[in-house]
Amino acid sequence: MRSSDSGRNISLTSYDDIFSTEESREEAQRDVIEEIPLSKLVPFKNHPFKVTDDERMQEMADSIRKHGVFVPALARALGNGDFEIISGHRRKRACELAGLKTMPVIIRNLNDDEAVITMVESNLRQRENILMSERAKAVQMMMDALRHQGKRTDLTSGQIVQKLATSLEQVAEGTGEHYKQIQRLIRLNNLVKPLLEKVDSKEIAFMPAVELSYLKPEEQSMLLETMTFAQATPSLSQAQRLKKMSQEGSLSPESMKKILSEIKKPVQQDLTSPPEQNNPAGAAVTDQLAPRDGFIMLPIEPFLKFLPKSLFQNPTPEGQEKMTKLFLKMAELYRKYINKKREQQR
Repeated sequence: MRSSDSGRNISLTSYDDIFSTEESREEAQRDVIEEIPLSKLVPFKNHPFKVTDDERMQEMADSIRKHGVFVPALARALGNGDFEIISGHRRKRACELAGLKTMPVIIRNLNDDEAVITMVESNLRQRENILMSERAKAVQMMMDALRHQGKRTDLTSGQIVQKLATSLEQVAEGTGEHYKQIQRLIRLNNLVKPLLEKVDSKEIAFMPAVELSYLKPEEQSMLLETMTFAQATPSLSQAQRLKKMSQEGSLSPESMKKILSEIKKPVQQDLTSPPEQNNPAGAAVTDQLAPRDGFIMLPIEPFLKFLPKSLFQNPTPEGQEKMTKLFLKMAELYRKYINKKREQQR
């Protein structure tokens, strides 16, 4: 066979074919923006973030009505003609209120775990007003997705160990939170629903709520009843004591009532004055009144007959401020009384 015949059946690919193939591959990897009917957009499964028709929603609807949607939503195809929203639930609702029938959506090919991770990252970074319960559920979903990815059979054992070891740091990096804050947020998912609602309404502060999450569910229910009885919510130091007693097995309704019935009053001392001037009456401070975490603990019962009940019925920050001013006034009157008695004895 001649050498010229040996290459007669060889087909060379043209430069156009090479580059068009590469271009088509890159095109397939790009995000595609499409106008999707609102009726075809369905909420993300177990979406942790609420969509409410508040004032901000109306403002968004007005803006969309005038200017359209600036930022496309993100969704993935479900295979039945519908698209699951990953980011853009509020934008969809605003489009509905604005009277639109479609909205621009980026269609991205994501598996279940990737969809959860992307949903949590995008919502936590973009949304401004997020409830603690929403944030806690979202980071838990992201953590579970990352751990599930680590259990995939197509990964090597080294990759599995690495994914499990770094999942907490990945959540922190993806959400912009410190990893210790992520740990605390995940703890909130151990609170019973009524207690978690009080965290959302800011009746219970975040750090005390983290400590209360270590209580057993029945103890948390018991705490709710005690809070209603005492008309008070636990401070951080009180929550830590409740947690310790729960771990020791000594927590009871009586011990809860005793702890929550203490009045938390800031200690304000003039550090430039000698100790005897800060205690003009010369009275010894008992263990019960000793400062703890910047507070002195007082039993509430002796004061109930002198103070208006309204101060204890709704322990809001404003009510606590009024109570603090009232006690400071009482302390000032007592100081004047002691000084007057001393003047009379001279």
